[in-house]
Amino acid sequence: MIIFGTKGYLYQLAILTLVCGQCGNPAAHTLRKRVTKFTLFFVPLFPISTKYLTQCTFCGAEQKVTKEQAEQLQAQGTGGNGGQTYGQPQQQHRF
Repeated sequence: MIIFGTKGYLYQLAILTLVCGQCGNPAAHTLRKRVTKFTLFFVPLFPISTKYLTQCTFCGAEQKVTKEQAEQLQAQGTGGNGGQTYGQPQQQHRF
C-alpha cells in the first residue's frame, strides 16, 4: 500500500501599507506565499505549485500577484518605507 497526497504551506513574507482595490482604503496588506507539495508516506518531497497573494486586513479581499510583483513588494517593504518583513531573514542561513 502506497500513501500519497498533497500538503499546503502558507508563508507570510511581509506586511505592507497599500490602497485596497476592493474597498479603496489605505490599509495593511499581508504578502503571502502559498506552496503545495507532493507527499509520499506523509513526507513532503517536492513543490507542485507556488502562488503569491496579498490580503487586505480591512476588508479581507485577496488578490493574486506574480512572483516578480511579490519580490518588488517585498523589496519595498524592507526598503526603509517602514514595512516589517516576517519569516526568516536571509542572513541566518547557517549549516
